[in-house]
Amino acid sequence: MDKKEPTGAAPPNEPPPSPSSDTQRRHHVWPWVVGALLVLLLLWLLVGRHKQAPVENPRAGGRGGMGQAVVIDTTNAQKGDINVFINALGTVTPYYTVSNKTRVDGQIVKVLYKEGQLVHQGDPLVEIDPAPFEAAVYQSQGQLARDEALLENAKLDLNRYQEAFSKNAIPKQQLDTQSSTVHQYEGIVQLDQGQLTNALVQLNYCHITAPITGRVGLRLVDPGNIVHASDNSPIVVITQLQPITTIFSVAEDFLPEIQKQLKQGKKLQVDALDRSQQKKIASGVLETLDNQIDPTTGTLKLKAVFTNEDETLFPYQFVNARLLVDTHRGVTLLPNAVIQHNAQGAYVFVVESKESTNQTVAIKSVEVVTTEGEISEVEGIDPGTVVAASNFTRLTDGGKVTVRTPGEGRQRNGTNAVERANGDIKSPSGKKNRRPATNSD
Repeated sequence: MDKKEPTGAAPPNEPPPSPSSDTQRRHHVWPWVVGALLVLLLLWLLVGRHKQAPVENPRAGGRGGMGQAVVIDTTNAQKGDINVFINALGTVTPYYTVSNKTRVDGQIVKVLYKEGQLVHQGDPLVEIDPAPFEAAVYQSQGQLARDEALLENAKLDLNRYQEAFSKNAIPKQQLDTQSSTVHQYEGIVQLDQGQLTNALVQLNYCHITAPITGRVGLRLVDPGNIVHASDNSPIVVITQLQPITTIFSVAEDFLPEIQKQLKQGKKLQVDALDRSQQKKIASGVLETLDNQIDPTTGTLKLKAVFTNEDETLFPYQFVNARLLVDTHRGVTLLPNAVIQHNAQGAYVFVVESKESTNQTVAIKSVEVVTTEGEISEVEGIDPGTVVAASNFTRLTDGGKVTVRTPGEGRQRNGTNAVERANGDIKSPSGKKNRRPATNSD
């Protein structure tokens, strides 16, 4: 007889998952993670070494490394002329500046100029009401006419008294009195003439004219304004633009050299340059020096005059003044780019051997005397000396070099850097060509 299971009994439980299955999955994942990390680490090391490893030219070794030669361009020191300039910041100033003020009181009736107009000496500018001054002229003329008539009558009486005195008809005292009366009227007439002249001058002051040739500024008064001789503000301002001057200051150290040239009677040229010192605005000559050095700055003011025919210079414009002091002739010239500098001074890398192989460079100290544009005058080497013109950071004293041949790499080979700075370069055929528009390396 089968036994029945109890009605409320629970169904049999399923076996719990084994913990060994999770551990097996983790054991399968970790090798992949570790492998990926190793691959990334290997790639990082390869990329880092690639960046740090210098790209070496098979023909040019590192600085003195393994005896390999550094490929360089060269240029020759040339013999030529160079100008000696003194540069300074200058201010354009008018040759003359006139602030016209009224010399009489009155009302302005006419303004006869236009703002910014170029006026000439004697041109009418402003008219002040002349009526009161014309009346004063008429009054002075009437006074003079009356006193002249009195003087004439006194002279006639004097003639009569002289004739009567000659006949002993009157005493001498009466004759002397009449003579003094004539002199008195002569003084009165002279006073009247002075008053008339003064009235005419005051009348002339009503017509204000240009005392110089120049350009007028903005209008400062209008018709109908009342002006006084005691006013501080001018009626019109005129500045002369042709010629025009520039005032600039130079260090006192340059004074002996400038004075030497002036004592020889030379006219020193002065150029006015723009802010970038690349474009020449105008050229003039040095006119004079100030009579004393500024003790606070140790500088001396110089004044140059420009014709300014095209009116390129404007009053109180800031310009860069360049004074041509001297010209050094037959000196050694080098491009500025080949001159290197260190704590001891300037130097160049001189190519010692002219052979195509076994060439070396040596450090040669030079002294830069003056600079003009991209060219400098140097002392310490002779014209014709071959100097390195590139790869300065890889050169050492006594290091081996190879001069780049024409057509290889950069286009500096066989050219003279001084000529390139002047705008001409020589092709391998020997002909001169203009410098290409592209930038050189």
